[in-house]
Amino acid sequence: MDISGIESMIAETCGDEHAAADLHDLLAVVAERNGAIPDEVELASGARFVLGYIEQVPYMLKVAITAAANVGLEEQMARILDTVTLYWAQDEDIIPDHLGIIGLLDDAYCSLTTLQVFSDHYRLQTGKHMFPDDLSAANRMMRQVIGEPYTGELDRFVSRAISDAEVMDAVKAMASVDKQRHLAARANIWNHGPAGEMSVDRLRGLGLDDEIPGD
Repeated sequence: MDISGIESMIAETCGDEHAAADLHDLLAVVAERNGAIPDEVELASGARFVLGYIEQVPYMLKVAITAAANVGLEEQMARILDTVTLYWAQDEDIIPDHLGIIGLLDDAYCSLTTLQVFSDHYRLQTGKHMFPDDLSAANRMMRQVIGEPYTGELDRFVSRAISDAEVMDAVKAMASVDKQRHLAARANIWNHGPAGEMSVDRLRGLGLDDEIPGD
């Protein structure tokens, strides 16, 4: 899977001199929408979080390729990555790419959310984490940053990607006795929990809440 195009787009856009200022302005609007009045330090910290979230994408795509191959889900992951790569290649997607750093928010969100959903299905059946990083909290925060109606469309994209790749059927097969023995024999450091997760504390001042609705 060639993700060099995604890496180049992220490097160029995140390195643009206007990227931080554009995120600063966006997060100020998000904070106002949430009834918060952040200071400059909180806005700058939030902008760094968003940049880090976007820059995490190539790393996670590479990890996904290796992790899926290790547990026999390479075919399903290949379909997921094909879908994600095609989304990145579209300029006029849900948030157009010509908007600079703002235009990459949807690409990053659909990529990392799709991978996390894949991992969540895998964990449900095997009790193991597929990736060394859990992006659940970061994805929830980004969902609030992007906001509706965009997130509704993006979540539908994620659901279709998971369904079209037949991920649920594939991971359900992991529950068989033979599969469980195979997985136990190929244990890795993520069996009992991810090695880490992106900190979302720096977004508190923007009025964002990491709590899952209904909890």
